[in-house]
Amino acid sequence: MQGPLSSLKVLDFSSLLPGPFASLLLADMGAEVLRIESPTRLDLLRVLPPHDHGVSASHAYLNRNKRSLALDLKQPQAVEVVKRLIAEYDIVLEQFRPGVMDRLGIGYETLKAINPRVIYVAITGYGQTGPYRQRAGHDINYLALAGLASHTGRKDSGPLPLGVQVADVAGGSLHGVIGLLAAVVARQQTGQGQFVDISMTDCAFSLNALAGAGALAAGVEPQAEGHMLNGGSFYDYYRSRDGRWFSVGSLEPVFMRAMCEALGRPELAKRGLSPEHADQMALKNELQIEFERRSFEELEILFAGIDACVEPVLSFSEAVRHPQLQARQVVTHVPREDGSFQPQIACPVKFSDGLPKPRHIGVAVGAHSEQVLAEMGFTLPEIESMRDSGAVG
Repeated sequence: MQGPLSSLKVLDFSSLLPGPFASLLLADMGAEVLRIESPTRLDLLRVLPPHDHGVSASHAYLNRNKRSLALDLKQPQAVEVVKRLIAEYDIVLEQFRPGVMDRLGIGYETLKAINPRVIYVAITGYGQTGPYRQRAGHDINYLALAGLASHTGRKDSGPLPLGVQVADVAGGSLHGVIGLLAAVVARQQTGQGQFVDISMTDCAFSLNALAGAGALAAGVEPQAEGHMLNGGSFYDYYRSRDGRWFSVGSLEPVFMRAMCEALGRPELAKRGLSPEHADQMALKNELQIEFERRSFEELEILFAGIDACVEPVLSFSEAVRHPQLQARQVVTHVPREDGSFQPQIACPVKFSDGLPKPRHIGVAVGAHSEQVLAEMGFTLPEIESMRDSGAVG
């Protein structure tokens, strides 16, 4: 089985999280992804703990199904290899700061001159233009400047450091894949590629979907615990007697009534429908009292058979064991080099025709260098010469 993206061949110059997560999705869906890695500069993702069989679990996951070609892009021979590759691998993914690939001699305009069909996707913190284009940043900085952090958290304790990298993944990775595939569709119509500029800050800003719409159109500034979905109403988390948590999203009247009846407090339902802030805060207090009367297990049993939009806050390991996620096969088993298998998060996109089975976990730097160069027509003496010069690792 090939997968729906089997016609795509991608050169991936990225490292860390945003680019590799994007190219993981592409590779899982059948694209041929060739990582271009430095033989001299370490990708921090390769040493990020925890480790499994001596390999970073994060690297093994994010770089599964991809081949690795080790090139020192500061060497002219390595640059020539990239220029030859671009005739066949006509999609480029990179996340260097603006201008780096140009200085290396393999920027968009150079590659476009070789192959006008090239699609070049650049994922950066702040984009290719603007006063912050060269500024360093991380996920927490992009969320802060995009306005998301200001209304994510509690009034008394401030913004929360989130457990997942929203700007990196929802901003950079997913928007990068969307832009890339949109450019592929356009190329099918025009025969021409294009440059796709993905700013993680821009994309994080766009995630202000509801609160941002209200701020721009109605002048209502989003505040922590200031609107219905960020703690300004009963829509929130509630602690059980034994210190665990439950999520309550019973916004619709039918769900509110079901929850209140299950808790033995049907009279509370009318408060859930009230637009008054005081009523909402009073309801939150009453709900917290009711949740703290019961243990986590008691609440699980209570709400298991009720459609009330009330669900337990699970640990990751508990989520893996949950019957819904098991039914959706969210975990797959990927071959290691020694023939054993590593459990990993599966591709979440389901196709009626299915997807190819995972081929391998992330590989060592340059694991496929000789194979790829041989496929390009380089002779063994030429490959050995490039190894001796340091152009190839």
